[in-house]
Amino acid sequence: MSGKKNRGSARAVPRAYGRLTRHERDTVQRMLERGASCREIARELGRSPSTVSAEVASHRFVTAPKSRRGERVDGSADLSAACPRLAAWPRCCNGCGRYRAIGCKRRPHVFYEARAAQLCADSVLVSSRRGIDADEPAAAARLEAIRDCLRRGLSPEQMAARNGGPVDLSPSTIYRWVSAGYDGMTNMELRRKVGYRPRKSAAGRAATRHSARRSHAAFLALGEDACAAAWEMDTVESARC
Repeated sequence: MSGKKNRGSARAVPRAYGRLTRHERDTVQRMLERGASCREIARELGRSPSTVSAEVASHRFVTAPKSRRGERVDGSADLSAACPRLAAWPRCCNGCGRYRAIGCKRRPHVFYEARAAQLCADSVLVSSRRGIDADEPAAAARLEAIRDCLRRGLSPEQMAARNGGPVDLSPSTIYRWVSAGYDGMTNMELRRKVGYRPRKSAAGRAATRHSARRSHAAFLALGEDACAAAWEMDTVESARC
């Protein structure tokens, strides 16, 4: 058996999904606070050093001064005048020798925090799914095609190009555009969303039988004082009664 190490087996498996997970961001924060280098964190995550550096640089938040607390510092911001360690690695106060920058008089203090970084990344992902990913003429042509199909009574499934329709979009995208109100469209124009079936008319029922003493006329005959002091109720008749 050979004593040589198989270097290829130690390499990280290529990822199909490029975004960092919350667990990876927790690892970044924890290793930053231990003073780890960018390459050490990258080896731990199986990521490239540029990915780690860009992650830290783009998710830094101000803790001091108080007037700027919570402000996000963009990765392109030049903070070299405030502190040289903010312009190069570690690019935040987490990796500084002064734990949590206690006693440091330089401003601003900027920290990388995994929770805030995850919330920020999620909001960017959600916002990227909104709107129309096309230039104005192409978007106008697609919206007009959807409007024409709606006038003809077609459903989004029938409009979609993958089902042989004239609109080069998926049914879910068509539903989303209509629901979002693009070009003044509404869900009311989708026939299936406002469709209905007429109810079958129930067979005629015989009038409720009661004695003359329980009729409304008998109630009125009691006199105004008796009627004013009494409670008047309506009776609802159903098939279960």
